[in-house]
Amino acid sequence: MSFVRNSRSGRRGFPFTAILGQEAMKLALLLNAVNPAVGGVVVRGQKGTAKSTAARGLGTLLPAAPGGGVAPFVDFPLGATEDMVVGSIDFESAVRQGKVRFQPGLLARAHQGILYVDEVNLLDDHLVDAILDAAQSGVTLVEREGLSLSHPSRFILVGTMNPEEGELRPQLLDRFGLAVSIGGESDPSIRVELLRRREFFDADPDGFLDRHRAAEEALAQRILAARERLGDVRVPAHLLSFIAEICQRNHVAGHRADIVMERAARAHAAWNDRIDVTGDDILAVAPMVLLHRMRSAAPDLPPPPPPPPPPPPSSAGEDADKTGERQPDHGNDAGAEPDRQPAGESPRTDDAPSGEADGKDGRKADEAAPPEPGPPPPEGDQDRDGEVQEIGAPFRVRRFDPEAMDQRARIGSGRRTRSRSAGKQGRYVKSTPRRLRDDLALDATLRAAAPYQKARRAADDRDLAVLIAEPDIREKIRERRIGNFLLFVVDGSGSMGARRRMVETKAAIMSLLLDAYQKRDKVAMVLFRGREAEVVLPPTGSVDRAAHLLAELPVGGRTPLVMGLAEAARVLRQVLRKDPGMLPLVIVMTDGRANAGFGTRPPHEEALVAASALGQRFPNARFVVVDTETPGVVRLELARKLAAALGAAYFRTEDLSADDLVSLAKEHQAW
Repeated sequence: MSFVRNSRSGRRGFPFTAILGQEAMKLALLLNAVNPAVGGVVVRGQKGTAKSTAARGLGTLLPAAPGGGVAPFVDFPLGATEDMVVGSIDFESAVRQGKVRFQPGLLARAHQGILYVDEVNLLDDHLVDAILDAAQSGVTLVEREGLSLSHPSRFILVGTMNPEEGELRPQLLDRFGLAVSIGGESDPSIRVELLRRREFFDADPDGFLDRHRAAEEALAQRILAARERLGDVRVPAHLLSFIAEICQRNHVAGHRADIVMERAARAHAAWNDRIDVTGDDILAVAPMVLLHRMRSAAPDLPPPPPPPPPPPPSSAGEDADKTGERQPDHGNDAGAEPDRQPAGESPRTDDAPSGEADGKDGRKADEAAPPEPGPPPPEGDQDRDGEVQEIGAPFRVRRFDPEAMDQRARIGSGRRTRSRSAGKQGRYVKSTPRRLRDDLALDATLRAAAPYQKARRAADDRDLAVLIAEPDIREKIRERRIGNFLLFVVDGSGSMGARRRMVETKAAIMSLLLDAYQKRDKVAMVLFRGREAEVVLPPTGSVDRAAHLLAELPVGGRTPLVMGLAEAARVLRQVLRKDPGMLPLVIVMTDGRANAGFGTRPPHEEALVAASALGQRFPNARFVVVDTETPGVVRLELARKLAAALGAAYFRTEDLSADDLVSLAKEHQAW
């Protein structure tokens, strides 16, 4: 049997065994080949790191599909529509016979093979949902255009993404079984050998394939043997407890990680010609299972428990075996307890870097200090020129921009928010019978007309291939991602200098600026301190300029919060006057301790009234309040009251650094 099946598409693919390095990626792919129930793999890495080459190389090694055919390898096009993915009616059958039949889509074509999705993070969420649903259930449900059916779609899902182009939603990322992160090779000798192999392959593909044919055949046979062995592989009871302990220590949400880790460990044992899973199997697959699920930067992997002692000889036989199985479970639980207890006392990696901000760095003096008073004293040097504090370490911020797409059409470009396109640019996602922009959806129009062709020909003498009536015409609905406008309203008062709050605040702003750069957003910044508020950064697309300005922001003086909100309103008016369709995102970073204002009423009340008016005046804007108050025994939470008046989402600086990227903002109401 030959496993080198590059003739499937008429192209000769680079052999899987000839790929240098990237061992984690190759192992993740092979584990899915052995046990497709692992749930696929998402590969994160920069361009040119052999992601697609490895996926295509694996496709030539899979065992033949039932019936002796070649296991399919389906490339998922980035511009695919829902019709192409799940299937639609067979137009030819409808036109010629007047019958409604199903035309299989990409999910059906990938059955018993590989579905490869390049740049999966750029796909629309509803398409990713459809793919993941089919990959997990093995069945695709089709209910559209008068069709209601299901068909098998068991495939290995391989997704690749470049993190520089944006992240995949965490809810979707979690549904991939494994994840690996790869980079370019740093060893010059490996890079030289890579060049040589590529030159050899380009110059003589047949000769290169012949050189690696034996290794390809051996690898394909090993995959087949491991698949056959998989059904006999068992996980001892004490190692099931070990899997649960690993997932618990790494604070993963839900139980999908436990299930995937068990399946991947069984595949790893079968791959290594064993029928008993060991602790080494679990430790080998755990990083791939946890990478996209854990909250810390690196997995916390305890040593595996020792195997259970052999049961003592006994006439009872079966009872002795059962007793021997129970002992390791209890022993493991007891042995794991000392590990869990110190983990709660020491700084946890999933809280970094906010651990320094919330007093977990061992600064006992801060912990014992009384809570800060509300308004700072008016006398003294509060209005002196402020000091400049450095920028803290940036982190990946929680996502608080809503992913729900409203129904308003806009013109623009960017990467943050999905919006209906007002022109003929953008991705064609669905069709509508409404006549809006003369953007004909030919495929949908033909499908709408197809069932009536037989009857129309009987009543019409014209010799036309297809008879289309006015009610059949469909137009395209397009969508594209547009950039947002991010307005930072930053508290630069003296209270922000206490306990180096401005360091943490600048770290949060810098992290948001990096996110804005990825999404192609425009940014502006209002700073309020002393007795005034000013626009220190006019609206710009230059994040570098914003970052440079951020490094020089001073702190000192009073907290004229109401003036900062008034200046924010002025900036929003100017921006929305130029582009009424823009979706501004206003991020207010303050501890809420207003002690200066216009003098009409107490400063804090002035700020709450201004916040309420601001939220009502700009209903299309989204507001976020980031509370910079230092954690302590007592928190005044004045910023929380500000968020309530503003109708804003509320965060603390330590909350922003959570790697559990969960969208907390509510969906916009449709216009």
